[in-house]
Order: sequence, then C-alpha cells, then structure tokens
Amino acid sequence: MDSKLTLSFNQDVVAKAKKYAAENNISLSRLIEHLLIQVTSSDYKSLDDYPISDWVSMVAEGEVEYKKTPKPSRKASKDEFFSSKK
Repeated sequence: MDSKLTLSFNQDVVAKAKKYAAENNISLSRLIEHLLIQVTSSDYKSLDDYPISDWVSMVAEGEVEYKKTPKPSRKASKDEFFSSKK
C-alpha cells in the first residue's frame, strides 16, 4: 500500500531529479522509493558505506554532468524497477 510523504529538497536538486526521472521513464516518486529501498535493503553503518550512484553523488555535491548512453526502452525500465522489488 502506498503512503504519502512530504519531503523538502533544494530546488536545484528537485529540478535535476525530475529531469533524470523523465529521461528514464519513471516518476519522481518511484525514483525516490527505489533509492530508499536500496539504502534500507542492507545494514549500512553510514551513507559513506552505501554504494550510491554517481549521479546522486554529483547532485548532492555539486554540478551534474549527464553522460549520454543509449536510452533503455520503457518496458526495460519497468522490468528493471519491478525486478528490484523482488
């Protein structure tokens, strides 16, 4: 069951995250949910121990540089997301 949650983020981070989510055919809510699942799926002692994606580190620490890679199909993105929930 989904629950609503109110979060506050820096406007620049939100804009970049929305752009990333749109480019990857996923809603911002599902993107955040996916990241939270990843963070809570193991017993990390700190965020420094967590193998966080490069783009998240760049968004959090400074200027973002998007790398051009072939865009996966919408179906492939959905399949990847749902397989991560198993």
